[in-house]
Amino acid sequence: MVPNSGGVPAAATEQQASALASPPAPPAPEPYDKRWLMLPVLLAAMFMAQFDLYVVNVAAPSLERDLHAGPAALELIVAGYAFTYASGLITGGRLGDLFSFRNLFIYGTAAFTVASLLCGIAQTPGELVAARLLQGLTGAAMVPQVLATITATFPAAERAKALSWFGVTVGVGAVAGQVLGGALLQGNVFGLGWRVIFLVNIPIGIIALALAWRLMPRTRSAAHPKLDPIGAAGISGSLALLLIPLVVGRTEHWPVWTWVCLAASLPVMALALFWERAVAQRGGQPLLDLKLFEDGVFTRGLIVGIGTFAAFFSFMFCLTLLLQSGLGLTPLEAGFTFTPLGVAFSAASITAQRITARHGARVITTGTTLAALGVIALLIDLHVSGASISAPRLIGPMILIGMGNGLAVPALVGAVLAGVKPQQAGAAAGVLTTSQQFASAAGVAALGSVFFTALGTGHGAASYGSALIWVASIDLALTVLAAGLSLLLPRPARAKAAA
Repeated sequence: MVPNSGGVPAAATEQQASALASPPAPPAPEPYDKRWLMLPVLLAAMFMAQFDLYVVNVAAPSLERDLHAGPAALELIVAGYAFTYASGLITGGRLGDLFSFRNLFIYGTAAFTVASLLCGIAQTPGELVAARLLQGLTGAAMVPQVLATITATFPAAERAKALSWFGVTVGVGAVAGQVLGGALLQGNVFGLGWRVIFLVNIPIGIIALALAWRLMPRTRSAAHPKLDPIGAAGISGSLALLLIPLVVGRTEHWPVWTWVCLAASLPVMALALFWERAVAQRGGQPLLDLKLFEDGVFTRGLIVGIGTFAAFFSFMFCLTLLLQSGLGLTPLEAGFTFTPLGVAFSAASITAQRITARHGARVITTGTTLAALGVIALLIDLHVSGASISAPRLIGPMILIGMGNGLAVPALVGAVLAGVKPQQAGAAAGVLTTSQQFASAAGVAALGSVFFTALGTGHGAASYGSALIWVASIDLALTVLAAGLSLLLPRPARAKAAA
């Protein structure tokens, strides 16, 4: 290298000149200063939506007695919410991108609160079914904004922790539906009976609305998307064609139309995805951003989540049937039986937050493995005990199942969303919540049908225990599959790099 007259290498001089000619990089924007104050408000809304998905399980006998709801009406009251909720989540995520996450969260929370009031004052099974369908739709507008706002406002270094709190809330809300729901029913608060499980949302919703108005930023997608009504109708329609027969097929004795709907669901979804790809190729803005699925981590994480959620929540549903109908426990006694599972889930969820950053997807593998061991212990106990099965004998396996899912669920949310770009936050949140809730609803509906088919006309602990063996065996296969696929998720080095 030839020195110049000042003794400085020519290449260095050129680099300095280039640096002087280039404008300095703009400083990174400061993270939203109220983000941690805002997070509990978002999670309160998520808790309400998840609580209402599962609390009706323990209320089913009360609804049958006090509202004179028949089997078909009970199925729709329990699962109609899940259907409209799951089928509307992707559209809800897109509406958040379109009108801002803050606006959709506020409007959705207000509408959810009103729908809860309508559920609480329903006088007939038909009124309650209609209110539950509306409640699911309003939840679909509210919930995607929770994940989207977290993804868009928390910096990468903090996002995994915030997302893990979301995962904690998902599981705790479901367990609280069993535990707190049973306590509310047994306590007959203000003489309201089953109505209190819906009316309790009203003060929570009002407080969440007031705080969200003050604390949420006016965050929206930078892409300025359009709605894509054809994509919304196609995707929601395909989910409906699958979920509705699963929900009502057993009680209606599987008429021809249920099989036609099931057969049509896959072709309709294929056509919807073809339309979405065509819209993207024309430079448009499809409802479902198929580029999300080019990320192998996102896709594999969704599959692991589907297996985990279908297994865990179908187990919760069928175990409730065993405790109340098979063992004759009251809602409060059943809730107390679920308490160790809830405590184990909560403790493991909080622990998962601290160890996920260090161990990455190993936490998911550990959690799903623990859950699988819990299901194996349950199966052994059910086989050995037979007619002598009792609630105390179930506590040990339930603790393992709660602990395992408590580790896996929060880590799964972080693994799927931690690397999502802010401009994809709404779409990714819609896809993730749709996959989770669809898996939960389909698991409850499909494995609930397996449970009732295995039960037949049987009564008593032995018959219900035998039916639970069938469901637990399928849950074990789903959990083992999730554990195996979790090995393909990022190991610690990549997890740290993503953070």
